Amino acid sequence: MKTIIIGGTFNPIHNGHLYMSEELKIQFGYKRILFIPSNSQAHKPNSELVPVNDRIKMLELSLEKNSSLVDLCEIERGGISYMIDTVNSIKAKYSISGRVGLFIGDDLIEGLSKWHNVDKLLEVVDIVVAHRESKFQLTTNIVHSYLNNKSINISSTDIRNRIKTGKAFRYLVPENVYAYIIEKDLYR
Repeated sequence: MKTIIIGGTFNPIHNGHLYMSEELKIQFGYKRILFIPSNSQAHKPNSELVPVNDRIKMLELSLEKNSSLVDLCEIERGGISYMIDTVNSIKAKYSISGRVGLFIGDDLIEGLSKWHNVDKLLEVVDIVVAHRESKFQLTTNIVHSYLNNKSINISSTDIRNRIKTGKAFRYLVPENVYAYIIEKDLYR
């Protein structure tokens, strides 16, 4: 089954993530879309992460009516996860013999060449890039495809800041995620 990985902290997941997953299905024909929450990020500080159980619950709530799946391989592995380890784990778990898609935003293109074991990673994945910060296709020596997506100006960082400062965020996240954030008093 044609599979792609969408990784991140999902702190919180938002409607932009869900929109991108639908575009991946329609434009590239991915049948299995795996949302993989990170335990700890290799390239960013973790100071604003809510507890992992809350991030998992928000992912599960947001994907209730979506055919995408949550895979906890990075959380189960613990510590900092590198994408090559995640891809190898996914390929083994789902018995995938071919390449796996790896979805990233264009904000990660510049630093991609510095990822852990990037050469090995590029042997087993097809990189699919979304317009996030640029409406133009960025150039890189790394082979990749571009998603023809609308650039939606939603970020988890902005949502967290909006919650902290009492600004509106209700329609930036799925309704059940909004209710969960309010119920658990997250990000205040």
